[in-house]
Amino acid sequence: MSRVKIKSALGQEPGKEITVKGWVRAFRSNRFIALNDGSTINNIQVVINADQLEESVLKNISIGAALAITGDLVASQGKGQYVEVIAKSIIVLGTADPEEVQKTILQPKRHSLELLREQAHLRFRTNLFGAIFRIRHAMTYAIHNYFNEKGFYNLHTPIITGSDAEGAGEMFRVTNLPLENIPLTEEGKIDVEQDFFGKETNLTVSGQLEAELGAMALGQVYTFGPTFRAENSNTSRHLAEFWMIEPEVAFADLKDDMELSEDFMKYVIQYALDNCKDDLAFLLQRETNEDKQKPQAERNELNLIERLEFVVSNSFERITYTEAIEILQRSKPYKKKKFKFPVEWGVDLASEHERFLVEKHFKKPVIIFDYPKEIKAFYMRNNDDGKTVAAMDVLFPGIGEIIGGSQREERLNVLKEKIADFNIEEEHVWWYLDTRKFGTAPHAGFGLGFERLIMFVTGMSNIKDVIPFPRTPKNAEF
Repeated sequence: MSRVKIKSALGQEPGKEITVKGWVRAFRSNRFIALNDGSTINNIQVVINADQLEESVLKNISIGAALAITGDLVASQGKGQYVEVIAKSIIVLGTADPEEVQKTILQPKRHSLELLREQAHLRFRTNLFGAIFRIRHAMTYAIHNYFNEKGFYNLHTPIITGSDAEGAGEMFRVTNLPLENIPLTEEGKIDVEQDFFGKETNLTVSGQLEAELGAMALGQVYTFGPTFRAENSNTSRHLAEFWMIEPEVAFADLKDDMELSEDFMKYVIQYALDNCKDDLAFLLQRETNEDKQKPQAERNELNLIERLEFVVSNSFERITYTEAIEILQRSKPYKKKKFKFPVEWGVDLASEHERFLVEKHFKKPVIIFDYPKEIKAFYMRNNDDGKTVAAMDVLFPGIGEIIGGSQREERLNVLKEKIADFNIEEEHVWWYLDTRKFGTAPHAGFGLGFERLIMFVTGMSNIKDVIPFPRTPKNAEF
């Protein structure tokens, strides 16, 4: 008999024989097995008759063991489930030593997130991380589905690159030179001509520059892939390896960019509300329980579901950077000196400022645009005022900036000036400049950090808990 996934079994009418396979989450009174196969956060209850089982089978039914169970799907006699399985046969597919289980996070009790990270190879088995990674999958599907429906083409941009899209310089070097005997030039510098690519190369921080090339031929493209930053930071918001979604659209300006970002975010969040209800309900209950343990001032003003609905049901407020600074300088926190970071024109906004605008002032998602050119990247289009660029950031409750984008600088002479101002050598981006010589046109795009999105949708506060195997300074264990 073919296997029925537990998610499907829980939705079926009683009265048929089925086979389910999964891992034991609990085993009570030598009679009730809670079985889970990862298809849903919900377990199916299996009722057994211990007297009818062989001793070799019964002694191996323990938490963590993998079982194949065939039995009758019947209406449940207990509370909490609609149906249950009355077992006819049980096959132990994989045992789990109870003493070994007690040393791991598989034991059925609450564990700290720090301990769960230390056992990342097992944390998928917990309710929390099962929910997170099912939602992560759903968001991946929603993103591809959205862009496909809108006529975008998915572009696979390189992971190994010879350019630095952000100009930040915090990149991982890629080399196959022998580290025990690095070849040097006569000047004593590393002889990169002997390296695999014959030049200095790094892991990419963004696929944007290459995506622009695709957009200038295919009209509209998007990337969805891993990016890397060698930033020595162990905060709750930084990873060395993370995933980015970066759409690029030809014949588009900043207004088009803002409209795309709002429509995109509403679509994927509505998808989560519609398709991840069980997992979101679990995460909501978890957040509610945690909030009860916090002082009133630290509790969430909106719960998880309310925050998601907050985004979907509100039009995003659009204000210039200059207007944002004026609002902040008129605010009570500013006047009472409660902001930790300065608020003045020309300084990038901190998360506390962004959250104030979203959560306190406008009480809706906010898009800030027209930032000072000194605090933004070289590829962003200069505005006519000579002070700002056509850049925008999308701000969400509880998280601050979630999207950053801009209209790109399509004018060759202006782009050359900006590259010089940023001390970028033209020979490193000659191909990027070249596109401005052949049918240049206005175009725009944005970047969304995928893990930042998953943090928002799941309510998790640490970015290490929304990626399967986090890469951080001194940590590449799994």
